[in-house]
Amino acid sequence: MRMIRGIAIAWWRSLPRAASALLLCMGPLAAHAQAGPPYLTNDPGTPGNGNWEINLAAMPTTTHSGTSWQLPQIDINFGLGDRIQLTYEANYVVATPDGGPTQGGWGNGLPGIKWRFLDQGEDGWQMSVFPQMETGISTQAQARGLGDPGPRLLLPLEVAHKLGPVDVNVEAGYFLPVHGAQDGTHERILGLVAGHTFASELELDAEVYDDRSTTPGVGPHQTTLDVGGRYPLHPGIIALFMAGRSISGTGAGQPEFFGYFGVQILLSRYGTQLNTDAP
Repeated sequence: MRMIRGIAIAWWRSLPRAASALLLCMGPLAAHAQAGPPYLTNDPGTPGNGNWEINLAAMPTTTHSGTSWQLPQIDINFGLGDRIQLTYEANYVVATPDGGPTQGGWGNGLPGIKWRFLDQGEDGWQMSVFPQMETGISTQAQARGLGDPGPRLLLPLEVAHKLGPVDVNVEAGYFLPVHGAQDGTHERILGLVAGHTFASELELDAEVYDDRSTTPGVGPHQTTLDVGGRYPLHPGIIALFMAGRSISGTGAGQPEFFGYFGVQILLSRYGTQLNTDAP
C-alpha cells in the first residue's frame, strides 16, 4: 500500500509535464489514433463485420481512503456490419480500504450497442451513439465498495475528427437511473482524447475526463488527466497502457493514481483467427 501511494504522489507531480511534452512532440507523419481502451472516453470506431475486439487488463485506483483493483477488467466487442458494435464490459473488483480488510467480488456489468451513424473516413467527421445499461449489484456488494447501485442507462454521443497531425475524440453522455433503481443519482460524463501515432507505430495520447453527479451532495465530482498509448506486439495483439490522476483536488473519492495495463486481441472471421490486417 505504501509503495502504491508513493507512486501515486510521484505521478501527481510529474503528469502535467508529461502531458505537455506529449502534445508538443506531435509532429507530422500522423496515423489514426483513437479513444476506447485504455481510456475512459469512447470513440466511434467499431471492429468490422464478424470481427472481435477483446480487451483484458488490470486497473488499479488509489484514493485517500484506500486502493482498489479491477482484476481482470474485461471489455468484449463484436462487429455487426461495418458500423454496429455489440459490447459487454465486466470487472472483478478487489478493494482494500485503509485500515480495513480486503474485499473481492464482481462489480457492475455494462452491456451496450454502438452505431456509427456518420462516417466520412479517417480524415473526415465520425459520429456514433452508444447506449449502455449499467447493471445493479447487491447492497452487500455496495457496502464492500465493489460497485455502484443500479441499474442505470448511459446515453453517450461520440465524435472523432483529425486536426492536422492530431486525432481528437470527444464523448459526452448522461447516466439515467432506471425506474425502481436503488440510486436516483443522475450523472454526466465528458471526455476528450487527443493523440498521434508515430512512424514506429507507437500511439501516444492525452485524456481529460470529467465525471460528476448532477444530484447535489451525491455521487462523483471529479476531473482527471491521464496519458497513455498503444503498441502492436504482433498482428492482432496490441499492448495498452495508461496512467493518470485527479486534477480536481485530493479530497475523499478523488483518485490520486489510476491506471490501465493490458492487452487488446483482434480476431477476424467470427473469431477463428487473429486479424492480421490490424496493426
